[in-house]
Amino acid sequence: MSDHSQELTTPLSTMTNAWAQMTGSFFKSAAAANTAALTAFDADRKVDADETNRRPASVSSVEYDEADWESERSVENAADITVGDTVRFSKEVDDDDVHDFARASGDTNRLHLDDEFAETTRFGGRIAHGTLVSGLISAALARLPGLTIYLSQDLEFTGPVNIGDRITATVEIIEDLGDNQFRLSTIITDENQEKKVIEGEAVVLIDDLPEDR
Repeated sequence: MSDHSQELTTPLSTMTNAWAQMTGSFFKSAAAANTAALTAFDADRKVDADETNRRPASVSSVEYDEADWESERSVENAADITVGDTVRFSKEVDDDDVHDFARASGDTNRLHLDDEFAETTRFGGRIAHGTLVSGLISAALARLPGLTIYLSQDLEFTGPVNIGDRITATVEIIEDLGDNQFRLSTIITDENQEKKVIEGEAVVLIDDLPEDR
């Protein structure tokens, strides 16, 4: 994780600096990654299917959950967040997710969409987009108490995720940076393959939720 997130004294300047400097293997924009990943989980779904699968939100910081989503957190109030607190979020990455993400992002790489083509690659079949998989980190962060705003994220992809695998994102507070900013470890595990597929660190700003929410 870059040290620039700790050098600035205001949340706004930290956010601007982090977004501007992320290049290469890092997300070009945490905001763009959030939008793409969240859109992928919802884009172009039929309304009746959505209503069938959706259930009331587990926490006040998210709009809704779906039937197979699971989450847990170690802290319930933003004011109590401290080093060591964790949030976990799990879901299955299914074929609809992959096709929706391809449309939302424009990444129609045949490795993700074409069975016959993918079978000839080193993976032996189709795999989920790496950024789709990493989107579960955003889902976990959204379930922290308060209103979580991504400032930066670095990632290392350590393994592929097959279509239909269930994956779990675990985020843990590892440093309190002050001014409601925190540094977190971010890990995604493929439960079907029993292995870690993504690891990295993020910096977030946690605002209070609006009083009427």
